[in-house]
Amino acid sequence: MSRKPDLFDQLTEYAHSDFYPFHMPGHKRQYKESFSKKFTNPFSIDITEIDGFDNLHNPQGILKESMDRASAIYKCDRTYYLVNGSSCGILSAISGTISRGGTILMSRNCHKSAFHGVFLNDLKAEYIYPQLIGEFGLQGGILPEDMEDMLKNHPEAEGVLVVSPTYDGIVLDIRKLADITHKFNLPLIVDEAHGAHFSFGKETGFPVSAIELGADVVIQSLHKTLPSLTQTAVMHVKDGYVDLDRLDRYVHIYQTSSPSYVLMASIDNCIGFMAEQGRECMEKFINKIMGLREDLKSLSNLKVLDEQVKGTAGVYDVDLSKLIISTRNSNLTGAQLDQRLRDVYHLEMEMCGPDYVTAILTLADTKEGYKRLLQALSEIDAKAGGISGQSLARWDMSGGYGEQPVRPEIRNTIAEGMNSHRKKILLEDAVDEVSAEFVYIYPPGIPIVAPGEVLKRELIDLIVSYKKMGLPVQGLEDERIEFIYILDGQTIK
Repeated sequence: MSRKPDLFDQLTEYAHSDFYPFHMPGHKRQYKESFSKKFTNPFSIDITEIDGFDNLHNPQGILKESMDRASAIYKCDRTYYLVNGSSCGILSAISGTISRGGTILMSRNCHKSAFHGVFLNDLKAEYIYPQLIGEFGLQGGILPEDMEDMLKNHPEAEGVLVVSPTYDGIVLDIRKLADITHKFNLPLIVDEAHGAHFSFGKETGFPVSAIELGADVVIQSLHKTLPSLTQTAVMHVKDGYVDLDRLDRYVHIYQTSSPSYVLMASIDNCIGFMAEQGRECMEKFINKIMGLREDLKSLSNLKVLDEQVKGTAGVYDVDLSKLIISTRNSNLTGAQLDQRLRDVYHLEMEMCGPDYVTAILTLADTKEGYKRLLQALSEIDAKAGGISGQSLARWDMSGGYGEQPVRPEIRNTIAEGMNSHRKKILLEDAVDEVSAEFVYIYPPGIPIVAPGEVLKRELIDLIVSYKKMGLPVQGLEDERIEFIYILDGQTIK
């Protein structure tokens, strides 16, 4: 009797295939490169808190020294190693800066972990909505004047949380946002999960990291864009607007009590490598990116988001390592382009939306990978002329992932929505009911609807249309996306 392949078998088989990763992690499985040569056998360095190797929850020795070196590199007062990913940092930052039951001002396009932080602390969330990049149907940036107006109208707010860069590489004017936030004597938290490379690339054309622009807490996922193992992240903190002792307490609550030394070594190795060779690597990286983008200008039907959007729709800067390929002027949907790249060309993208795909480029990408992507997109583009019936139907929808004009009506807090008595009904019958569940496309995990919000007809139509497109609609307990839990009117106090 033959044994069914297990996860390791399948991973090994995939690793030896010709599938190329235009997705995280940032090391792109390049295990023979200089940044990964130390990690030939993870079992040999997988230990626990034995003598001489410190304790992440009470760092006094080698781990403290390592994090102190990191904070010096990032020019902040404290850097935390996070082995639970950026989600751990976001949860810690929210819990450590906003009092339980308080109010947080946050951009609506935050990752689901931020909404989980709101739930866990029974917070009231007031949302700042990003502008829209109409040509691409993508979310743009946050206007500083919008934030200032929100803070004036919500004096009860205790802190601000924004995302920069977004999943699509849109960068906010963090310096202005920080100045405004500090004018109200509040801390600014920045989810910079997708911008860990900024700290090492500012002199080569990449945006400047939020930690250098006045933000008080900045969370970065090393594994997303730098050569570090999946699940590794860091949180940088500056003293002044943040209670460091309180924040420290929550980091240790959310961080696992059995941190992986393999992951911590990967963080230390990554930061050390970038501190020593980062500038040289980032110079080569930006040159490769610009070369690829120049070649992609020859596309006729597919279109690539570029720096032309800077200064519009609240966009302060653009991270060019995020390659956003729009299908709006083609006969393809985003899901169709994503599938064709995977099935025909064995190129795996990071994600797809209704009418675009996202490829993550990192310093570990190879010339062969770029060549294959350029060839694939050129061949697909040549046959993608004309707007298909399926594509035309998208323009008739009242919303879209990035261009959602319908702002959900908030009836209850997220905690009330998740903790109240609920009942299960057909999604199609849930018009004007209050959702007891999240609904989002993952990735990127930005809620279309959050618990406590009203399920308007337009939003239900949007969810159904995403399902039909084959997009990864998640959050509902019903994985078939046919039923949804709604509040039945009895709120738990």
